[in-house]
Amino acid sequence: MSTLPSSRRSPWPVWLCWLAMVLDGFDLVVLGTVIPTLIKSGDLGFNAVAATFAATISLVGVGLGALFIAPLSDKFGRRKLLIACVAGFSLFTIAIAFAPNVAVFSVLRLLAGLGLGACLPAALAYMNDYSPAGSAGKSTTRTMTGYHAGAVATAFLAIMVVPNWRLMFIIGGAAGLLLLPFLWAKLPESLPGLAAKPGLATKPASAVGRSTGTQAPAETPAPKAGFRELLHKPYPLVALGIGIASFMGLLLVYGLNTWLPQLMAAAGYPVSTGLTLLLVLNLGAVAGLVLAGILADRHGTRRVVLLWFGLSAVLLGGLSIRIESEVLLNAAVFVTGVFVFSSQVLVYAWVSQLFPARLRGTALGFAAGVGRLGAIVGPAVTGTLVATGTAYPAGFYVFGGAALLGLAALVLVPRTTQAAIAPEAVREPAG
Repeated sequence: MSTLPSSRRSPWPVWLCWLAMVLDGFDLVVLGTVIPTLIKSGDLGFNAVAATFAATISLVGVGLGALFIAPLSDKFGRRKLLIACVAGFSLFTIAIAFAPNVAVFSVLRLLAGLGLGACLPAALAYMNDYSPAGSAGKSTTRTMTGYHAGAVATAFLAIMVVPNWRLMFIIGGAAGLLLLPFLWAKLPESLPGLAAKPGLATKPASAVGRSTGTQAPAETPAPKAGFRELLHKPYPLVALGIGIASFMGLLLVYGLNTWLPQLMAAAGYPVSTGLTLLLVLNLGAVAGLVLAGILADRHGTRRVVLLWFGLSAVLLGGLSIRIESEVLLNAAVFVTGVFVFSSQVLVYAWVSQLFPARLRGTALGFAAGVGRLGAIVGPAVTGTLVATGTAYPAGFYVFGGAALLGLAALVLVPRTTQAAIAPEAVREPAG
C-alpha cells in the first residue's frame, strides 16, 4: 500500500493529516451549532428556509471540491493540494464572520467548501499512500478521528461561545491559518514520481521490495487516472455500490450534525440539551472509529462495514422514542454515534483497498463527491421537516431508512474484486 519506504516515514504527516481533518470536523458541525441562534435572533435575515439554503449551498461547494478538485492530487501530488485547500477554506471561513446578509454568508460558505471538499479525499489518499501495507482500516479511521475530534471540539466551543456566532467562524478560520506553515515545512509529497511526472505512476514500496529486495520507489508507465476509468470493467459495479453507500452515509453524518439540536428541540428537549447531545454524538463517533479500524483490519472491511450500517439503522430508529432519563438519552446517542459515523469512514477505507494507488485520489474524490450529494439531501430534507413541523419523529425514520439503503448498496460490491481490480491493494480477509 505505501508509496514511501519505511525509512522515510516520520510522525509529521500522520498528525498533519489528522489536523486537516479537524478542520473538516469543524465545518461539519459549526453551522448546526449556530443555526438555532441565527433563526431565533433573525440575524442577517435568517429563518428556517434561509438556514436550509445556507446548509445546502455549503455542501454544494464541498461536493464540487471533492469531485473536481480532489482528483488533481493524483496528477499534481497530495501535498500541494492539501496546502491550497486549507488556505482557501481558512480565509473564506474568517470572511463569513463579516457577512452582511444571508446571501453573502451562503456564497462564502460555498467558496470555503470548495477547498474543504478536496481536503478529505486528498488527506485519506495521502495516509493510504504513506501507511504500511495491511493497515488500510486503521490508517483511514485513525485519520478520520480528527474529523470527529474537530466536531467534538466545535460543539464544546459552541457551548461556551454561542450566541456569539461570528466568533465561531473566526476561531475556525484562524486555526486553519495556523496549520499552514506546518503543512508547508513538514509534509513531504507521498507520490514523488507522480507529482514530478504526471504521466508516471509510483509503485508501492511494498511491491518494489518484493520484486527487487529494496525499498526504493519505482516509476512505471500508467494510464492517466480520471473518472472515465471508473466506467471501465471491473469498476462500474464497485463504483455504483460505493457511490450509493457514500450518499447514504454522508446523508446521515451531515443530516444529524446539522439538525440534531433542532430535532431534539422539536421533541421537547431544551436547546442546551441538543447541543450537549451533538457533543456526545461525536464523542461516540471517535470511539467508533478506533473500534472500526481495528476490526476492519482483523476481520475484513466488507464484513465490518455491512454490520455497521445495519446497526446504524436499528439505533437511529430507536432515537424516535422519547427518553426521559438524561443518562439513558446520552448513552443512546453515544452508541448511535459509534456506528453511524464510522460506517461512512469504513466506506472510504474499503475504497482505498479496492483501487490502485495511482487512482486512489480519484476514487476517494468520487466517493466523497457523490457522498456530498447525500450531505446536501440530508440537511435539506430534515430542514424541510423542521419547517413543516414534522421533524420529530419522522427525521429519525428517514435516517434509519437511509442506513438500510446504504447496507443494500454495499451488498452489490463484489467481495472478490480486490485482487482483480488492484494487484497492489491490500487483500483483506474474506467477508
